[in-house]
Amino acid sequence: MKVSRVEEMRNLDRRATEEFGITEQILMENAGEASYFVILKEIGVKGRRFVLLCGVGNNGGDGFVVGRKIHSMGGEARVFLLGDRDKLSGAAKSNFDIISRMPIEVHDVESIDQLEGATFHCDAIVDAIFGTGLMRETSGIYKDAIELINESKKKVFSLDIPSGVNGDTGEVMGAAVQSDYTISYGLPKVGNMLYPGFDLCGKLYVSHISFPPSLCEADSIKVHVNDLVRLPQRYKDTHKGSYGRALFISGSSSYFGAPYFSALSFLKAGGGLSYLATPQSLSPFLASKGSEVVFLPQRETGSGSLALESKEELLEFSKSVNMVILGPGLSLDSETQELVRELAKRIEVPLLIDGDGITAIAGEIELVRAREAPTILTPHSGEMARITKMGVSEVDKDRINVLQETARELNAIIVLKGAHSLIGYPDETVYINTSGNPGMATAGSGDALTGAIAAMYGLGLPIGEAVRMGVFMHGLSGDLAAGEKGEDGITAQDIVDYLPNALRYYRANFEELSENFYESIYVV
Repeated sequence: MKVSRVEEMRNLDRRATEEFGITEQILMENAGEASYFVILKEIGVKGRRFVLLCGVGNNGGDGFVVGRKIHSMGGEARVFLLGDRDKLSGAAKSNFDIISRMPIEVHDVESIDQLEGATFHCDAIVDAIFGTGLMRETSGIYKDAIELINESKKKVFSLDIPSGVNGDTGEVMGAAVQSDYTISYGLPKVGNMLYPGFDLCGKLYVSHISFPPSLCEADSIKVHVNDLVRLPQRYKDTHKGSYGRALFISGSSSYFGAPYFSALSFLKAGGGLSYLATPQSLSPFLASKGSEVVFLPQRETGSGSLALESKEELLEFSKSVNMVILGPGLSLDSETQELVRELAKRIEVPLLIDGDGITAIAGEIELVRAREAPTILTPHSGEMARITKMGVSEVDKDRINVLQETARELNAIIVLKGAHSLIGYPDETVYINTSGNPGMATAGSGDALTGAIAAMYGLGLPIGEAVRMGVFMHGLSGDLAAGEKGEDGITAQDIVDYLPNALRYYRANFEELSENFYESIYVV
């Protein structure tokens, strides 16, 4: 499913009217009706008391429709208008005029005191204050109303997006409603899908409000939920070479876990042959932990990291594999960092650069652009800041735009790691991944991700899909581990160990996992 920015949704609304004659009035009616059905499904309507907090824009208009439908089906609807009713216009004013003729209480809110009794003595609250149109931080009576909603502990239904959440970034604009259910219209917005907005939505529903597929699937909309794809079968008449050969150039005297987790995760996620090029002093220890890995001990620097003189041997061996993973735990030794840059320039197969490898190429980032074979970068926000020469806060505030611009300029696939990791492509397509949990914020988790991505490529997926499914499978493994152990205390070892379970679960439950987008979006 596509995910829209606020301006893209405005454009879809306009096109619906101009190209198909679907008027603003029809769209508002459909939005209100979809929201009403979610309320009916989740808590029921007849005999229940609802407080509707409505602004004077179209989001408020959606709320008026909901109030009318609640009233018509035997519920009690009390509407509290935040803002000057003289500013109502278009379909919102038409729907306000309709409810004003009905025996529905309508109150112009002049003081927060007017809301206190009503919000604490109702069954549920409908939040229709701002929607996606909010461009500045909440303040005054609006902020007070949002805080009152949260303090009430009532069931809350937000229309389109919780009021106070930025529709383009998911950030909180001063204060934001914590909803139990959100009904987004047309398509989910970026702010519905990125944290903290996603968390504030509660259970997220989406209604296409009668948009034809040609609008919802418009090529101009580049952001998607990470739609799942079927994994290639493992046929009986195959061998280890049938599932890919990956070379991991990883590890140093300070980092024993990174090479182990990255090379072993490739095998645990279904890959065939895992080769690990690591400093020779590390090899005996690592071999005792992961004997399934094929070791390629390398010459090392005085600090115990890979030496530059290993370059030609590694380049020659790289010609015999399907993918090279460069960087996990390599250290910041200047000689090793130079080795990374030299290898990145000359490796001729798909190359995944992670961790210390990203630090090495960040100062000479044009070498990524110059590569002919596909390049995958897997930075966290701090590493993305080094690549882009931006501050971490700048990256976090505008993750999708930063990712699109960087992937395009570098001609690379970039996985921007974090809660709901983003996968960006050179054509500016971005996928939002929904698997994973906070327990995965642990040392070595990113190393396990590199192996999962390489394994999906080894299984036979095209490189673009392999990256997406590697990210999803890594998160699914963490979710299965958390389901058994709880989120506290999950380690990278747990993520690696649960990868076979994740693949088995994925294959057996593909249809269920695809439905509702891994339980992140429910279509109504």
